Amino acid sequence: MATKKPDPASRIVDAAVALAARQGWARTSLAEIAEEAGLPLLDVYAHFRSKPAIFAAFLARIDRAVLAGETEAGEKPRDRLFETLMRRFDALRPYRDAVRAMLRAGPADPVGALCSAPAFLGSVAWMLEASGIGTGGLRGAFRTNLVAALYLSVMRTWLDDDTADLMKTMAVLDRRLKSVEGLLGLSSYVAPQKPLDTSA
Repeated sequence: MATKKPDPASRIVDAAVALAARQGWARTSLAEIAEEAGLPLLDVYAHFRSKPAIFAAFLARIDRAVLAGETEAGEKPRDRLFETLMRRFDALRPYRDAVRAMLRAGPADPVGALCSAPAFLGSVAWMLEASGIGTGGLRGAFRTNLVAALYLSVMRTWLDDDTADLMKTMAVLDRRLKSVEGLLGLSSYVAPQKPLDTSA
């Protein structure tokens, strides 16, 4: 039985990630991504209008991997968030070189970084929601931005973490979450209750 080829959008994301790991994100052009994916440039244009759009699709891929996991409902909010963020680091492990290249590209391409910021913040919001922590309103926006900054700070450790179980990353993440738990309002946070099923 023939193996089914990835759809064009997935091939484009795969190509972009592979090129970023090999030669850097800033140096990678859309034409090179098309060539790497074995697709006409028009096909890339049909799916993604820019490199930030491809970056957003890559983040969405990681989001789906994290959201497919399960978090214990009985855990404290901080513990659920810790578990969710560690699942994200685990999901990113195969792409570590590409992630490093993407982070390095930020200062050299501030416009691209600015265009990519909403997708990244959206991913962080999903991580909070997966942890049972609301992201609505001004408080939710504050939580999202604070966790985004925290996550990026821990990523510096993750990029060089050579332990099999990411113990260095876990230790730093645990300390950083403890330091902002009060600011996030997690100590007394109560997740919204699901409505009772009255259909029975």
